[in-house]
Amino acid sequence: MIAASRLPHALRREALREALPRMVDLLARRRAVDIEVGYIDDCIALNWLEWKGGALCLTKTGNDVCKQMRDRLE
Repeated sequence: MIAASRLPHALRREALREALPRMVDLLARRRAVDIEVGYIDDCIALNWLEWKGGALCLTKTGNDVCKQMRDRLE
């Protein structure tokens, strides 16, 4: 897989959007190490993830994007 930060802006955003539900699942299982390099930083820049008390959490915007992607897959 191509790292998200190397893709053109629109493709990078779509790659991140598609990967977000899996990232959320990995974070819930405390497996952030398995998230593609650069995805966390990009999601923080997009305001989809944020640091809270040392934990990486989904923002309201990130939750909305994740829900849209999960609905799309159903």
